[in-house]
Amino acid sequence: MWSSILGLALAGVAASMLGGEDLVDPLDTDPDKYSLVFENDRVRVLEYRDKPGEKTKRHHHHDFVLYALSSFERRLVLGDGRTLDRRLESGETIWMDAQSHIGENTGSTETHVLIVERLEPRPDGK
Repeated sequence: MWSSILGLALAGVAASMLGGEDLVDPLDTDPDKYSLVFENDRVRVLEYRDKPGEKTKRHHHHDFVLYALSSFERRLVLGDGRTLDRRLESGETIWMDAQSHIGENTGSTETHVLIVERLEPRPDGK
């Protein structure tokens, strides 16, 4: 029993040292905002909704395409501390490299997007 507890504790320390705390799934951190639409071994489709002023907890996305179903403004605080302010119009589509971030709705409208994450490795191995 003690060896199991010690093993779990060491695994947690190792994950923390390797940055594993940044690889948390948004379905786990913010289930009130993210829902799973589709998933297979190659891609995953998430729907995301929030209201003005709401924030997410830190979470990780694989490389992804984001399709805006509404116009919105938000701030992303990336894992390295950089801040990105974004304004997207309904119907706009963007590509984002894999990242960990905290998101905040900084506008006056609700955010509603579809996110298509690439689950398979990139051809360049990154």
